[in-house]
Amino acid sequence: MSVASAIKTGDAAELPGKRDEDWRWTDLRGLIRQVPPDSAPAAAVGAGPFDGAAEEIVVIANGEGAAHIGVDPHGDRTVALRIVSRGDGSHAARVSIDVEADGRLTLLESYEGEGSYLSQTGLVFSLGVGAQVERVVLAADDAEGVTVSEAEVQLAAEASFGQTVITGGARRQRLQTTVRHPGGHANLRLDGVYLLADKRHADLTTVVTHEGLDGVTEQLAKGVVRDQARGVFQGRIVVAEGADRTDARMGHHALILSDRAEVDARPELEIYADDVSCAHGNTVGRLDEDALFYARQRGMPDDVARALLTEAFVGEVVERIGHEPARDIAAAWVAERLRGG
Repeated sequence: MSVASAIKTGDAAELPGKRDEDWRWTDLRGLIRQVPPDSAPAAAVGAGPFDGAAEEIVVIANGEGAAHIGVDPHGDRTVALRIVSRGDGSHAARVSIDVEADGRLTLLESYEGEGSYLSQTGLVFSLGVGAQVERVVLAADDAEGVTVSEAEVQLAAEASFGQTVITGGARRQRLQTTVRHPGGHANLRLDGVYLLADKRHADLTTVVTHEGLDGVTEQLAKGVVRDQARGVFQGRIVVAEGADRTDARMGHHALILSDRAEVDARPELEIYADDVSCAHGNTVGRLDEDALFYARQRGMPDDVARALLTEAFVGEVVERIGHEPARDIAAAWVAERLRGG
């Protein structure tokens, strides 16, 4: 079962659904009874959120566009990758990203949607020895859109991959990252923020498999849900037999700001090696009433106080973005969404 094959064949029975364990909270088969026809070519797509922060811009609109980004040994590129969905219909795209030994890539990736569409994007990352990648994802899908992004990452020894995914959700949205971690002093960071209102849905799913000695993974995800929105976090870290001296940390924390909102979280550690340092944490709760009271006592309106507290809550994740222009853009997007919500 896969979204890409369902779009290719037009067979809705190939969509993943609640009977698939990893998709039980993001049921596409129950939502989509008939796969929409192929999307028409997109018209002019305007500017993207990261255009001013990148040296190069790659646009994939309704599944059409360039599909390869490469960095030569010791090279350095900053690329804005725009995944644009316009109108109704379905489309799929595949992007390969190859960063050779000691190369460096900053990938500023955006999902921009208007309409009732079904979109799937597959990304394949390959990092050479000592390569460095920072991936910053800003997902601004339409409230009626259905988007699935599936990234596969293969690290080499001493490589570094840092990721921050920030999303406002969609009718259904799944942003998935699967990483093969070789150890060898390679370093992995997987962060995420979801800010959901109305009936929007976002699913952040990650799977990391440590296969060798001396690997590091650090993960922090935070979410804020209100109204009838639903947030999903699934994080799995597998430490294979022989992957000794692995250091893996995972944390997920969410705020629920209304009685009808929902958060489903499943952090998992599977450890088959003995000499490891691994931990995970998960909390779901509400805003600190004492902090709200403190702000009100000093004359701050309730809506402003709530926005500032939630902004500070997710700000810890945003501040971990290394690329300063992208960090500023992400922080402004988060602030606008929280204050407008």
